[in-house]
Amino acid sequence: MNIPTTSPQCLLKYKWVKLPRQELPQGKGVMGAWARLASRAAFRPGQAKYCGHINDVPLASWVGGIVGLKSILGIKERQKALAMMDKLSEYGYITYSLDSKTKKLSYTIKDWVVECSGAACSDGVIYATEGYGFLCLPRNITARLADSYYKFDDSDAWLDLWCHTVWQDKHNAFSHTAPAVQFGQYGAILTLEKLGIRWGWDKTKVWRFLQKHRDVFTLHKLPGSFGCLVFNTHYPTGAEIGIPSGDEIMRILDEIRIRSKNTHFQTLNNERLNKSVAWYSKNLAPQAAPEYTGMSSESRVSVFPTYISLCWNCNNCSYDCWGNGLRTIPDNSMIRGPCDNRNSGGFGYE
Repeated sequence: MNIPTTSPQCLLKYKWVKLPRQELPQGKGVMGAWARLASRAAFRPGQAKYCGHINDVPLASWVGGIVGLKSILGIKERQKALAMMDKLSEYGYITYSLDSKTKKLSYTIKDWVVECSGAACSDGVIYATEGYGFLCLPRNITARLADSYYKFDDSDAWLDLWCHTVWQDKHNAFSHTAPAVQFGQYGAILTLEKLGIRWGWDKTKVWRFLQKHRDVFTLHKLPGSFGCLVFNTHYPTGAEIGIPSGDEIMRILDEIRIRSKNTHFQTLNNERLNKSVAWYSKNLAPQAAPEYTGMSSESRVSVFPTYISLCWNCNNCSYDCWGNGLRTIPDNSMIRGPCDNRNSGGFGYE
């Protein structure tokens, strides 16, 4: 697959990823509530009007009342909305205050990516239009939940997969076909068991979750006990990217296995494959498609064997490339035709 060189990368080393505001996770969970609060926070400091009052609003904050908060969270009951705010505050995601006299409520998002903020203004718009633009989502936003053995809800697991998406990372060849979910340097190949341990779920629940959200996160099972790949089909790449085919995935997997054939591991199959992906992917990253020069098809000449792929490791070519044994190269001297004058390219001249 030819990937446009101008499409924005999302490398594993990047500290944040993009989350479009129209892609906010739905369902129960603290991360769904956090995403809704963050999407309505001020992307630059300034002033905003609420119920006839003009308030100074700091960066990554929102100032209003309890009615507006319930609308943002999608929670009808006041006590449940405040309980969610308390839980988010307990995990260090926000700070908030409620004035008992004026009923003014304000909150501030603590995990805010400053690089995504605009300049301060006194008379311009400070809140983003609902459903437009994107949030800058820290990669480690869900780490404190996993580290505290918190049992994830649907929106927590959804955002956990999203914030671990990589795109065109040189250490993950699969991420050059479509944005892929990767947990750490050696976490390109996932397993349902590992996700279940991280989320506090059993393997069946993980499977049902991925099937429920397969319109966003596409699961591809690998052979044997290697594990699976999860692709994020909705991640913004700046270009239309299709789901990689099974043949394309297997081609990449086979090439990685060929390159790691002489490498010795004492670990499980999934761990071995994850290390191979991290170590050998940089040799498989696709190159950009050559620019079209307008040359007609009749004037183009092949300067390389088109249908023959040379072996990466010649010592293994009899096993990897040629099947059961090496094929015999025919003797050119037996070719029939006007080949007496071979110094002239195989053609005789009168």
